[in-house]
Amino acid sequence: MRCKSAPLFRTLLLAAPLLAGCLEREQPTMVGSSGDDDAFCRANNVAAGSPQYVACRKNRDVMRNNANARADRRQRDLGEYMLNHPDHP
Repeated sequence: MRCKSAPLFRTLLLAAPLLAGCLEREQPTMVGSSGDDDAFCRANNVAAGSPQYVACRKNRDVMRNNANARADRRQRDLGEYMLNHPDHP
């Protein structure tokens, strides 16, 4: 007689890598964002190393962090809405 748990084990083994991506909690690192910030600040005629350049880079960081916070908040709000309204698709 064949073991009935073997197909279940194979299914779980195949599904585990797909479900592992759902466990990622942090944003992936942004590669090359400093180059974009540098290009943006230099395009506005700000010399590298000047106090205005430092302020420009800090402002870009603040804007990026605020955008990430808004996206996280929208995702959390959507999840809460879906939990509280299961009858609406």
